[in-house]
Amino acid sequence: MSPHDTNLMGTVHGGVILHLVDDIAGVVAARHSGGPAVTAFMDEMAFLTAVHVGDVVHAHAQVNWVGTTSLEVGVRVLADRWNESVPATHVATAYLLMVATGPDGRPRRVPPVLPETDTDHRRFREAQIRRDHRLSRRAAITASRNGH
Repeated sequence: MSPHDTNLMGTVHGGVILHLVDDIAGVVAARHSGGPAVTAFMDEMAFLTAVHVGDVVHAHAQVNWVGTTSLEVGVRVLADRWNESVPATHVATAYLLMVATGPDGRPRRVPPVLPETDTDHRRFREAQIRRDHRLSRRAAITASRNGH
């Protein structure tokens, strides 16, 4: 991270990290789905600790859950402190809902995700909970707007 990435506090601006998260989620979604995917929803973004100028930031992402045309990608952001020889610090976590798109820009079907490990199964279950909450929240807001 360089000085042009900083905010008024002198640490890396959260928007820079969000950009990285969105980029990597898009790559992972495209690789899984076999073509382009766009961000439909950011379910959660947790900033855990500040990122500093000089830190080497990297991210790891994986598909946690797949629907018909959408998929949830979990992203874990790490920072290696430039001036320390210690393990990378976990600085942020995010969950994004991506939608696979065809050449016409419309949603297209995606292959299923097949959880293999206990951790994969846990991530799948937790992604389903986030999906259920999104749908429930959307229904409640729609009902509120309709005066119910």
